[in-house]
Amino acid sequence: MEVPGAGYVVLALLVALFGTLAGRYAGRLVTVARVLRRGVRAGGECVRVETEPYGRSDARRHFFAFRTADGTQVEFEDLAGASTVRGTPVTVTYDPRDPQGTATVAGRGSWSPLLQSLALVAGCGMAALGFAVLLYVEISGGK
Repeated sequence: MEVPGAGYVVLALLVALFGTLAGRYAGRLVTVARVLRRGVRAGGECVRVETEPYGRSDARRHFFAFRTADGTQVEFEDLAGASTVRGTPVTVTYDPRDPQGTATVAGRGSWSPLLQSLALVAGCGMAALGFAVLLYVEISGGK
């Protein structure tokens, strides 16, 4: 049984999903650029690596911790390579006004946080644009 208009709804939802993700990552890109320019650096380390359910070895979440200049311990999640394991030392850059919300891993052995955010913005933005074009073609009947 085919539901009339279901294809339009699916494409519209995909445009909304990837558009929202692109916007979110664009905000992170702006924050990371500002923090790398004006932020404070501190030593930190990877405190845990969580794997996603069902044993998907490619899906890992990395959590890092560091101490701010006033001694506050901050833990945050950030992107990291597969070689980053628990105990791996890292350099963290953060804004002292909001360490939790701005902390990013920046330094040797890691992809540039700017490149990571830029790749996510570009990928999600291109996906949103592609699905928007498909939606337009479907609605206009290929004209």
